[in-house]
Amino acid sequence: MSKELKRKLTSRKLWMAVVGFVTALFIAFNVAEGDIEKVASVIMAFATLISYIVGEGLVDAASAKNKETRW
Repeated sequence: MSKELKRKLTSRKLWMAVVGFVTALFIAFNVAEGDIEKVASVIMAFATLISYIVGEGLVDAASAKNKETRW
């Protein structure tokens, strides 16, 4: 996975844009307000999970690289 893609997946701006886009679509299609809130919550939970996984991967990669350069 490229650094640029990792940066994008961990961007709060990206995930807020996704939530905004999906919310606007649901409003346009007259989806119930409660359903919109549930979907937005699921998207933000997914974003949190992806950010954590990618962030931990970056930390682990940096740690492994530091171990390699010390020896």
